[in-house]
Amino acid sequence: MEDRNSLLHENFMKSVLSEEFPQTDSMTRLHNTDLSKYELIDLFETQAMSRLLDLCSRSLKARGESFYTIGSSGHEGNAILGKVSRSTDLAFMHYRSGAFFIQRSKRVNGQTPLYDLLLSFTASSWDPISGGRHKVLGSKPLCMPPQTSTIASHLPKAMGAACSIPLRQRLKLPGPLPHDAVVICNFGDASANHSTAQGAINTSAWCSYQHIPMPLVWVCEDNGIGISTRTPTGWIAANFSQKPGLKYFFCDGLNVLDTYLTTQAAVEYARSRQKPVFLHIRTVRLLGHAGSDVEIVYRNKEEIVSIERQDPLLHSARILIENGVLSGKAIVDLYQELHARIARVAEQALQTPKLDSPEKVLDSLWCSTRSPARALVSEEDRNIIFAKDQHSLSKPQHMAKLINLTLADIMAQYSNTIIFGEDVAKKGGVYHITSKLVDKFGKERVFNTPLDEQSILGMAIGAAHNGFIPIPEIQFLAYVHNAEDQIRGEAATLPFFSRGQYSNPMVIRIAGLAYQRGFGGHFHNDNSFAVFRDVPGLILACPSHGADAVSMLRESLRLAHEEHKVVIFLEPIALYMTKDLHEPGDGLWTSQYLPPAHNKEVKFGDLGIFGESKEFAIVTYGNGYYLSRQAAAELESKGINVKVIDLRWLIPLNHEALINELRGLSHVLIVDECRKTGSLSEEIITYMQQGLSPLPHISRVTGHDSFIPLGSAAYEVLPSKEDIVEQALLLLRIEEETKLEETP
Repeated sequence: MEDRNSLLHENFMKSVLSEEFPQTDSMTRLHNTDLSKYELIDLFETQAMSRLLDLCSRSLKARGESFYTIGSSGHEGNAILGKVSRSTDLAFMHYRSGAFFIQRSKRVNGQTPLYDLLLSFTASSWDPISGGRHKVLGSKPLCMPPQTSTIASHLPKAMGAACSIPLRQRLKLPGPLPHDAVVICNFGDASANHSTAQGAINTSAWCSYQHIPMPLVWVCEDNGIGISTRTPTGWIAANFSQKPGLKYFFCDGLNVLDTYLTTQAAVEYARSRQKPVFLHIRTVRLLGHAGSDVEIVYRNKEEIVSIERQDPLLHSARILIENGVLSGKAIVDLYQELHARIARVAEQALQTPKLDSPEKVLDSLWCSTRSPARALVSEEDRNIIFAKDQHSLSKPQHMAKLINLTLADIMAQYSNTIIFGEDVAKKGGVYHITSKLVDKFGKERVFNTPLDEQSILGMAIGAAHNGFIPIPEIQFLAYVHNAEDQIRGEAATLPFFSRGQYSNPMVIRIAGLAYQRGFGGHFHNDNSFAVFRDVPGLILACPSHGADAVSMLRESLRLAHEEHKVVIFLEPIALYMTKDLHEPGDGLWTSQYLPPAHNKEVKFGDLGIFGESKEFAIVTYGNGYYLSRQAAAELESKGINVKVIDLRWLIPLNHEALINELRGLSHVLIVDECRKTGSLSEEIITYMQQGLSPLPHISRVTGHDSFIPLGSAAYEVLPSKEDIVEQALLLLRIEEETKLEETP
């Protein structure tokens, strides 16, 4: 089999020396630009570096010493993005952005892009961005958050970051990005078909159409193919050239001069007008999708050779010669010098250490950066904010109102918090949790979004990159499945793949869980949060009582602000308006709102304990805690003492605290409203098996492995108070029957 890597390398040098170059329709001359001869040489050097790094990576892969071979070959024209944009313009790259990364590195003192990228290729623990956790293009000094194998998942956060730049200026808040920064986001033509890309681009245009500022440059590098699936000719232009709210630019990415002029105009348009642009760059893809991709399977040899003749390095060499900048021999000499330099640097990179223990791998899972605590708001300012809430403040309230009041105090204390989502502004959300907040804090801090969960969460991630603490709302738990990768693949992974240098702190409020009377169906009455349980670095809080909701929401904001955590705050819908526990009018599930100065702390991991039984405990959370408290009263009437443990913080579980509470007990009942399979109860039993000796008698009450049907049928597949009492009595009888059997 022919080695296309070596052929491309050798053919470049032969073609340059013989001056056999491909031609192009874009015949821009150097004197038509503001580039100097030295700048043109510098751009070619960057392109050559990117190409030679690709070839080096594949050579190292053959030796078993490099582990990622999706390269930038054919896309070297994106070096222009590094030339035209500023080093303070936030850039979200895709995996073919090698030249972009290298060119921007040249603009910041002290950078060593060749060494850094080779450390990344070889999974070295010295890799300055990921520490050997992935081959990623990223750098804190270059304002380039790391991206792994992105399809289109980075587009929503690019949109969010761009929206946040003018928002910070309007709010007069300092931030890490300059007020005149733009956001650059590049992706491929195949990725443009992904629903994530479509949603993010649509949201940017939706904002622009309403004159909402958004300095954003979408860069679609169109090589005409996605792995082996061809992009129809003209598809990208047909999709995006006439989209309302989006300015369209096109250039020939094989011609650095044409690319330079067009990119310069596109970036300036976005910067000066604070509007999104769509920069469509024609490229080619060389050497297949990756090192493991056998391109000859789906492209014939003639087509492959024809595409290789359109090598952008050959086009750049032709431009250098035609403009009298360098001779063919000088170009080849420079190319060979770079080849030798990269080979030497690669050998140095191979001598560096690798991650060699679980502790080292996990070291960056949680961001180590901490921010100082935020001072409380003065009573005078609070009185202004709560001027119309005196009636609510003077009486016990249900959970929904308590969360509303807490959000008001949080927004007053943290001036960089913003609340957004579907219907959260004037309407106050489906359950009115955000009611009147827009009146208190204005439409810049409380605003509606399109009906697109990917864009909502992307807005949060992007805004967090610019110093905000977002509090996005997802209307229903089931809706998050439309966008779960924004949490799993983007928000939660950022500290891990950046050695904690980057973080996107936020508190994602989600209304969820089941038990909604007469309402539901699986999209509105979802009882499973299993999707979050396998996301490392995520925190999930679930209050079951209004007083806890107040304290836990404040703690969630503290975790986001001070420790840069991603927190999901799961609010049980069925308990929003609940006031009574045992009988109508008892008011036992309401609480008076305590101001922050008198906050009853519930720290991350704290359990809620009701009762003092030394024999029997019920472990539960959410609606299960409410039902278990009712069941405990009935059991107490039968002479059975019960300790009810509210887990509160469900991810990660505080296993140590739970085991300490259960140690010495003879019976434990786990009440888990989620499905039997894949539920939290399984995890609890596993840790009990590992941590308790002797092991108590254990049983559980769970939901059925079913979606939630409509109306009263929902209660057929969910735990009830009666189920809890029945299972508790059965569990306790096991002990009695065992004693009887052992009696001689």
